[in-house]
Amino acid sequence: MTVWIHRRPDSEVAAETAIATRPLAGVRLAVKDNVDVAGLPTTAACPAYAYIPEQDAAVVAALRSAGATVVGKTNLDQFATGLVGTRSPYGAVENALRPGYVSGGSSSGSAVAVARGEADIAIGTDTAGSGRVPAALHGIVGIKPTVGVVSTAGVVPACRSYDCVTIFAADLELAGRAMGVMAAGAGGRPWPPDVRLAAPPKPVVAVFSELPDLDPVWRNAFEWTVGALRERGAQIIEVDPEPFLAAAKLLYGGALVAERYSAVGEFVDSHIESVDPTVGSIIQAARDLPAHQLVTDLASLEKLRETAMASLAGADVLLTPTVPGHPTIAEVTADPIGENSRLGTYTNFCNLFDLCAVAVPAGMAGDAQFGVTVIARAFEDAVAFDVAALINADPEAPTPPESAWPLTIAPFHELVVFGAHLRGQPLEHQLIDLGARWAGPVRTSPRYRLAALDTIPPKPAVTRLPEGESGVSVAAERWLLSPAALGRFLAALPAPMQLGSVELEDGTWRTGFGCAGAAAETGKDISEYGGWRAALAAGAIG
Repeated sequence: MTVWIHRRPDSEVAAETAIATRPLAGVRLAVKDNVDVAGLPTTAACPAYAYIPEQDAAVVAALRSAGATVVGKTNLDQFATGLVGTRSPYGAVENALRPGYVSGGSSSGSAVAVARGEADIAIGTDTAGSGRVPAALHGIVGIKPTVGVVSTAGVVPACRSYDCVTIFAADLELAGRAMGVMAAGAGGRPWPPDVRLAAPPKPVVAVFSELPDLDPVWRNAFEWTVGALRERGAQIIEVDPEPFLAAAKLLYGGALVAERYSAVGEFVDSHIESVDPTVGSIIQAARDLPAHQLVTDLASLEKLRETAMASLAGADVLLTPTVPGHPTIAEVTADPIGENSRLGTYTNFCNLFDLCAVAVPAGMAGDAQFGVTVIARAFEDAVAFDVAALINADPEAPTPPESAWPLTIAPFHELVVFGAHLRGQPLEHQLIDLGARWAGPVRTSPRYRLAALDTIPPKPAVTRLPEGESGVSVAAERWLLSPAALGRFLAALPAPMQLGSVELEDGTWRTGFGCAGAAAETGKDISEYGGWRAALAAGAIG
């Protein structure tokens, strides 16, 4: 199987893996061969294009710094132009699970390396779906971040305006950890201060009212996934697919393909004998496009985006099948453009609309792996991640909240809560509505008094006692909020509640709820229970 273009000796990889001691210690990394690894050739699946970089691409450097070990460089559709995995002089990459079927592309080798267990994680790239299509066809996870938030420095461009670096892994937890490392160590586009850091527990999930080109067996698999989400509390709404699918056609059917010529067109013109015929025809066709057509298509794209985003008002995410079916290599050989275009039906619009996405497995469609993609607005990567985790929910292997990778780069503040804002309590919704993320239980240092105020609903008054007075450690919970969300929360906080610094049992200080001293004195002392929930259970509040 033509998975690798360059693979390092196993002994060399094993030696590096053994000495790694950092967060990704022992994690084997495959790198798509349009992404630089110092000292290894970068070919973009074109031997005549090859060069040897002196330094790692930013994302490779970030993962290596965290302890990951590069196994080698993987095959791809040449110049990342394709969704099939067959457009390479190094050979077509066959699907790891279905002999005779395509692997998906363009990040074909990267996905197969993970699916076959030859790497734990793999870097891909995604312009039209290359970091999602191969994931779906192999039953693995592919995370495509918001355009630009992960640096593309050291990546051979396909379409600079829309290229993203992606990650593949067998499960969502490892994919999230790896993406977090890449984002933190190879950041690009600044993260705004007002994004949601979590999906609500019962998200509103939009699905297309029509699903063109979807194989009937795959349609059943998609409907089963939607039904499972509904059973887990999601609200399902339908939206018109037309603006999304019309934008998808613009990526190759209009002047936007001119970006591909800008990236490598001059090389293709002068080395056409070294270029895959299908890839060459796509790139060269863009050479003589008039500039006014590009301006027109960009204006059309913006109108389609406005219409599509308006249709998603009130929805947290959009859920689609990742691909509509699984062609054989023979079918792609017979119709390389048509089959490729069909594979991009539900992926091509994503980067054009500045959306983020997480592709996850969702069971089987007949004999084929079936996958869905959770798509969210720009910078709502944590929302997409959470809904993807809901789809992959496994009570025996829950996805840890901290593995939601945007927390490595998104600005946030911590808030410690004690009573009505605890999970399951009457005012929890105020934090959920602000996109806050629950971050687990904590306790204060043993220096506090806990009282119940006579309010509706009852609220806790937590006050720090003076030196020498005996207090208790109070049970609490941490939430994470964006800076803007915390500001809105504080502005709406009713008297006598206030925010201040709270000392936790580990000696650190966090922002938390307090209460004006005079009001706290009027409350019923419930310190002996050590926390709000315990006091409720004992009937001490009410």
